[in-house]
Amino acid sequence: MTTPDPTFATLERFILDGIPLARAMEARIAGCDGERLVMTAPLQPNINDKGCAFGGSLASLMTLACWALVEANLRSRGEDCDLFVGDSSIRYLDPVWDDLRAEASLAEGGDWAVFFRTLATRGRARADLTCRVPGTGDKPAASLVARFVAKRRA
Repeated sequence: MTTPDPTFATLERFILDGIPLARAMEARIAGCDGERLVMTAPLQPNINDKGCAFGGSLASLMTLACWALVEANLRSRGEDCDLFVGDSSIRYLDPVWDDLRAEASLAEGGDWAVFFRTLATRGRARADLTCRVPGTGDKPAASLVARFVAKRRA
């Protein structure tokens, strides 16, 4: 995982300036290599009444991480698109007692080349992504599967 370059710093600033929830959560892009994006947030502003991470914060961070991965790839190719989450499914498997970390990537079988060919041909494309919040061992504490839709702006 690489340190955020100016492109990712610009994307992080865009997220924090444009999404008040992300700012309140103190979300940050910890790294991105184009294939995987890691987003973090401290536990304290995302805590629930039990002292662990609030489920809504986990859902938001995982969704933001997936969105940011697609957005980063769009920006790196000079694409001007509106990007929406089409649907998602979340599993909460274990409480998170530490700072939050969400690791987003294309879902198995996903291919950026196919995504961008479809976008070039149709002016819109969709990508299936997965995100996990690391837990104990190989088991995630939470996971998300989501479909994102990019539509070229006129």
